[in-house]
Amino acid sequence: MSLFLILAVIAAYMLGAVPFGLLLSRALSKRDPREHGSGNIGATNAMRTGGKLVGLLTLLADIAKSLIPVSIAVAMELSEAWIGAIAAASFIGHIFPVYLKFKGGKGVATMLGAMLPWQPLATLIGAVIWGILIWRTRYVSLASIAGALALPLLVWMMGGSQPALIVSILFASLVTVKHASNISRLLDGTESTIGEDRKASPDA
Repeated sequence: MSLFLILAVIAAYMLGAVPFGLLLSRALSKRDPREHGSGNIGATNAMRTGGKLVGLLTLLADIAKSLIPVSIAVAMELSEAWIGAIAAASFIGHIFPVYLKFKGGKGVATMLGAMLPWQPLATLIGAVIWGILIWRTRYVSLASIAGALALPLLVWMMGGSQPALIVSILFASLVTVKHASNISRLLDGTESTIGEDRKASPDA
């Protein structure tokens, strides 16, 4: 059983590391998102690189690649620790993909997919916070950071397990670190909003 679980964690990482933003952009628009916009392979920059369809498909794929392994782990009634390991592996795979020399996306969509089947209420409230901030500010980066930072608090408030709290803190920390350049631009007023197409555009 332990060998199976270790292999499941490795498989979750390998699936999480699949760069769907890059693959879909190349397939549908013949463009490489790493060479345009922010240079990121996440959904926002994939949209700016290849259009709305590419962005939407990337978003769904980046959610699914963590949602699927975590949903299976939850359905199998694995321990909270093993569910957390699988969730963390899929998320880390997206941020540090072995296929792209460990240079991946910022993890917001993959974080959503990993937490939704495991901590659904906390995740949905976090998604509402993200949506409200998008609506009010038009900053994808600000909404993403705020939603990620709210997640550990929401998990704690909803009575989540210790592994769930630890993993949510890991997610919030890495998402914030990956948005360091966005934070700098937010502070100096140069961050782009939805609909703008600056070279230094935010990307989830």
